[in-house]
Parts: sequence; C-alpha cells; structure tokens
Amino acid sequence: MFSDKANTIFREVIELYHQKDSVEQDFKNPYDAEKNLLEHLLFRKCWIDTVQWHYEDIIRDQNIDPVAALTLKRKIDASNQDRTDTVEYIDSYFLEKYKDVTANTDATINSESPAWAIDRLSILALKIYHMNEEAQRTDASVKHQMACKAKLDILLEQRVDLSTAINQLLEDIEKGEKYMKVYKQMKMYNDDELNPVLRGNK
Repeated sequence: MFSDKANTIFREVIELYHQKDSVEQDFKNPYDAEKNLLEHLLFRKCWIDTVQWHYEDIIRDQNIDPVAALTLKRKIDASNQDRTDTVEYIDSYFLEKYKDVTANTDATINSESPAWAIDRLSILALKIYHMNEEAQRTDASVKHQMACKAKLDILLEQRVDLSTAINQLLEDIEKGEKYMKVYKQMKMYNDDELNPVLRGNK
C-alpha cells in the first residue's frame, strides 16, 4: 500500500537527519529522480519538513540574536516555499499517473489533494518521533513521560487513520470514484507584484 511506503521513507529521513541532528548538514537524496521519482519526492518532502521543524525550535529561543533570528526567518520562508513546491510536484506525479482514468459520472472531489494529505502524514511522522523522545526522557518526571506517552498513543492512532484515508483516496481515484483537481498555491507574500511592501521596495 502507498502509505506503508511513505511512512517507511519518512522514518528513514527522520532517523538519518538525527544522526547529525543539525540544520546545517548537507542534503543528499538516495532516491534517483528518474528511476524512483515518487520515492525521491517523498524523501525530499520529509527532509524539508524535518529541517524546518528544527528551525522552528531554534527561532523560539528567547535569547536568540535578533540578526540571527531574521536570517532564520528568511530560511523558514524559503523552506515553506520549497515545501509547497514539493507538494505540488507530488500532486503532479499523481495527476500523470491517473491521467487516463475516466471519472465516473457520479465521481466526487476530495476536500484536499493526495499530496496535501501526504504533507500531513510527513508532519505526523515528526510529531511521533519527537513525542516518543519526550516519553522516554530520563531527565523528565514520570508525570511528563506518562502525559507524552498518552499523546503518542493518539498520534499513532491518527497515523493509522490518515494512512488508511490516503490509501482509500488513491484507490477511489484509480477506480474513477473520485477525481483530482489541483489548485496551485497562489501565495502572495513572496511575489514582488502582489506583496505591497515588496512592490514598494522595487
């Protein structure tokens, strides 16, 4: 099933990142874009999410240098754009895969595209990894560990449900019971013509 593959790759990414546990480490995708495009995109997607997760931790440091914070904010902005672009590449993959499927006359559209559901699955993998860390912290109180274990159980259940829903969505698209319709993200704040502040600085 698709979600099994995705969850396996997401675990691979997160464990690989934490071997060095640094936002400055080099990125190398082990999946060839020509031979294994979907795996390549899933790996890239989760790597972006993992680095950004740690950017978000760092920028919340109350003692962070303001100049460093601004630099980091720019990196987060770039990461968000990269994340959005990669989601759209994943949707393009599925659009190509199912381009010859004729939708049934009573086919319905889903509230989100497959790739945006996969986006949530990637973030969920990070929540599970870090909540599990908290549940096993030897320097934390038993109360903290138990609270985090309870949250971890919910996150694991959520992953099962979301994985099942994604598999079902892809199956329904393949059978023509649902159809894909993808709207490109029309972000305005990075556009020199649409953001009045950037436009004014030209």
